[in-house]
Amino acid sequence: MGAKRGPTLRAQWLGKQLRELRESVKLTLKQAGDYLQRDAATISRLEVGITPARAADVLALLNLYGVSEQKIRDGMERLSRDVWQKGWWDGYASEPLGGMLDHAWLEARAREIRSYDAMVVPGLLQTREYALAVISASDADADREQIERWVKFRMARQQVLAPDSSPSVEVVLDEAVLHRVIGNPHVMRAQLEHLLGAMTRRNVTIRILPFSAGAHASPEGPFTIFDMPEPYPDVAYAETRGGSVYTEAEGAESFVRAYDSIRKAALNPDKSATVIRDAADRIG
Repeated sequence: MGAKRGPTLRAQWLGKQLRELRESVKLTLKQAGDYLQRDAATISRLEVGITPARAADVLALLNLYGVSEQKIRDGMERLSRDVWQKGWWDGYASEPLGGMLDHAWLEARAREIRSYDAMVVPGLLQTREYALAVISASDADADREQIERWVKFRMARQQVLAPDSSPSVEVVLDEAVLHRVIGNPHVMRAQLEHLLGAMTRRNVTIRILPFSAGAHASPEGPFTIFDMPEPYPDVAYAETRGGSVYTEAEGAESFVRAYDSIRKAALNPDKSATVIRDAADRIG
């Protein structure tokens, strides 16, 4: 039996905006519920994202709240429809994936993805064998079948790099990632060759943060920034043992500043490719 999912980011964003609009005109949950012929508890569930709001209800509430600006109305309607839109990731809804379903949705919607990775190659750029080794080590209690499902999910996420729909991806890899042999030397060399191949894509940039850079702006570890189109807020993501952490809007700014600082200290793509090639050659 799979883990029960909480509200998705999409539903939470929509609910938050509905709550802020309601409060701005000083209406109660009961008043909003009466307008929709629902009870106050139903409106509360919409506003926290437990029950995703449908487009018709969103448009009705916008009328009640006096929202006439077409840009806002269009954005809210688009978000309400996206809440209910199914993606390939929904086939994994019963899996104990934590926040990774939201992660896959963010990857599919983002205009740009920027990440700093300190321990392993990011999932979008992993080979299957490397991913298998990483996932097997991170959850030693999982059985082989479950691990294979997680690997399949990670490989499926990489479809966002397809030329017809891909976001721009920029990765800063700590040099330590190149020297941490994951799986075995054959797996690791293939992974480094894969990185070099990825660097030839028009939408993928990889930079190496060298050991010589010393202390940097994220001693806490890796993180990812999703630059999102309207009406979605930009999002920063960090993975912890306690679960996935997503920070929106203004809260993401500190991650952006840290990323800019780390990027500035990193090597340019050409020098980075040379460092990756040298690391692959040393593995043999």
